[in-house]
Amino acid sequence: MEWSWALLGLAAGFLISVVTVPVGVSGAVFLLPVQVSVLGVPSPAVTPTNLLYNVVAGPGALLRYGRAGQFGGPLTRLLIAGTVPGVVIGAVIRVCAVPGPGIFRLLVAVLLLPLGLWLWLRTVRPAPPHTRHQPSPRATTSLALAVGVAGGIYGIGGGSLLGPILVGRGVPVAAVAPAALASTFVTSLVGAATYALLSLATTGHVAPDWLLGLSCGAGGLLGGYLGARLQPHLPERALRLLLGALATAIGALYAVQTLR
Repeated sequence: MEWSWALLGLAAGFLISVVTVPVGVSGAVFLLPVQVSVLGVPSPAVTPTNLLYNVVAGPGALLRYGRAGQFGGPLTRLLIAGTVPGVVIGAVIRVCAVPGPGIFRLLVAVLLLPLGLWLWLRTVRPAPPHTRHQPSPRATTSLALAVGVAGGIYGIGGGSLLGPILVGRGVPVAAVAPAALASTFVTSLVGAATYALLSLATTGHVAPDWLLGLSCGAGGLLGGYLGARLQPHLPERALRLLLGALATAIGALYAVQTLR
């Protein structure tokens, strides 16, 4: 049974990352509900399992972006400077203050529902060019810190939220995608290590599900490379609408489950 779940995780990681990587999202934001509702990963172990997925899946897309000359730059450094300390704070909060599955589903709904609706709005009715002001370096790092805390709680590394936010603020997708994915990779590495250390001092399901995290990550590794390769040939508008629809649907589902 474990190997059948691993194969399912491999397929899910591949399919999700092919769609999400072209816009700078690792796919963990959509993989998490699959782990909770389909694969039955317990809470809070699902969060470090998702971070482990990011660690394994990240190099595929980053390798492709690096070969295309899109990797690195000041935006990458600003995002990493904020998300790395944020994910450590979020991990501590997740283990010590937010252990219950009910509260966890509520956090998922609160994060995904407005993100999906906002992404849809920004795509269907983009802001006029003269009103688009790219955030300053200080604002970018502060935003990255806040998102890093949320990512440490949620298990998405932070870049999955930063990507659509920065694109909506007028930063080109070609710059956001590799920077957000690099931030997600580094932040997830730090976050997974933090959870591993916390598991030594706490009881319960705190350590990641290694088999599932590695299998999902292997799928994401292959899918991420393919998604990054396909980015120049995919319509950005359609991808953003798809991401918005998925985020909204998943957020609404978890909101209903929380209310019940």
